[in-house]
Amino acid sequence: MNNASTGIPGLDDVLGGGFTPGRLYLIEGTPGAGKTTLALQFLMEGARAGESVLYVTLSETVDELKGVAESHGWDLAGLQTRELLPSQESLQPDEQYTVFHPSEVELGETTQRVLADVEQLNPTRVVFDSLSELRLLAGTSLRYRRQILALKQFFAGRGCTVMLLDDMTSADHDQQVQSISHAVLRLEQLHSDYGSSRRRLLVLKYRGRRFREGYHDYKIDKGGLIVFPRLVAGEHVSKALQAKLPSGVQTLDDLLGGGIARGSSTLVVGAPGTGKSTLAMQFAFAAAQRGECAALFIFDETMTNLVNRAESLGMDLRPYLASGHIRIRQVDPAEMSPGELVHGIRLAVESHDARVVVIDSLNGYLNAMPDERFLIVQLHELLMYLAQADVATMMIGAHQGLIGSQMQSPVDASYLADSVILLRYFETNGEVRQAISVVKKRTGHHERTIRSFTMSGRGLELGPPLREFRGILTGVPTPVERRADTEQGHG
Repeated sequence: MNNASTGIPGLDDVLGGGFTPGRLYLIEGTPGAGKTTLALQFLMEGARAGESVLYVTLSETVDELKGVAESHGWDLAGLQTRELLPSQESLQPDEQYTVFHPSEVELGETTQRVLADVEQLNPTRVVFDSLSELRLLAGTSLRYRRQILALKQFFAGRGCTVMLLDDMTSADHDQQVQSISHAVLRLEQLHSDYGSSRRRLLVLKYRGRRFREGYHDYKIDKGGLIVFPRLVAGEHVSKALQAKLPSGVQTLDDLLGGGIARGSSTLVVGAPGTGKSTLAMQFAFAAAQRGECAALFIFDETMTNLVNRAESLGMDLRPYLASGHIRIRQVDPAEMSPGELVHGIRLAVESHDARVVVIDSLNGYLNAMPDERFLIVQLHELLMYLAQADVATMMIGAHQGLIGSQMQSPVDASYLADSVILLRYFETNGEVRQAISVVKKRTGHHERTIRSFTMSGRGLELGPPLREFRGILTGVPTPVERRADTEQGHG
């Protein structure tokens, strides 16, 4: 039996292929979470496949549904709609029930009208919007449960896939419908203190089907829901080649033992302005010159500034941006969810074959997380996925402060990275200079030296090892010669 696609590729992935046909499904969510949009996409997917589909609305008018469709650029011509709203005449005093309770009359009438439409149209997909109106018409929880069970039994033998929408506005919300549903999806809308709302979905149950558990970010854009399935690195296992990727700067490659390795992650840490982003950009530029694709996800500067700064350092990115060998995406943490960011990185790797991925910076990545406790867990999954995809990942980590020995990073990902490159300022002879060193590398040998590091119109330049100083990483080194002279004087 083929699955019934929801019309949302990311949601189909979460559900393990879509909905099992001929079953009853419950979609829960507060108003504004996107239930109606999801339901319309579900029905339009069926209409595109030549199926007969029916939308039964007990809350919104058909005109309101058309307004939702127009906002997404959709045409509802292939959808049958039935509007079961109380007429204006029923609101008149003469039409008010006196002998019978309204629920005894209205619920029966509503049910009969729905069943008559189903008998006539014989749809394969039906949406009921929403259960809160049926709950009100039922009057009591017992009658409501009987009504839901009756609907399920009616559709059971018809090969019809039924979607029930529940806005969760009832004070006596119970789990009766959840228990009789084949699968339950919950849509959540989170309001942060700053920035746009975050949306995520959760599959609470799905009988007889393996599905992707946990929360999955999604957004509502023009065109409908876009779901970003949670990344599971174990699903993307491949054999990494571990080949070296040179930077194009011989002294830098010598320091790194030949360059950075494919399938590895490199963390570049240092104070602001020490050249972390420029160092990562050098590897991306070298990859583009070799005909490979490099993807940069930048949080802390604009794309225009990055391109202009690269050009001033001898790296003209514009031809490679035009050819697609360099792809830059500017990330706004206030507008983009972590799931969407991971989806963008996956798209760069799987659709554009990116061999180098730069995340600039982890500080910005931290701000993109609604709950920073899970940053390291999600970052670990992302790095494992990129490693198994044979991608060289470079992450930028900015230290707090400019100079001194008490500098700290707000995100400690050093134990996750395969290599760590440290950039520091140090003071000597009335000047502030920069130093570079490799303090960790799992994927081969590297130099243990500390070298001077400069940036100019000629590009990146590394000097010889700074053997004449001691204590460079403290920021205030001591010349070795002066210390030796002092010791001789005391002798």
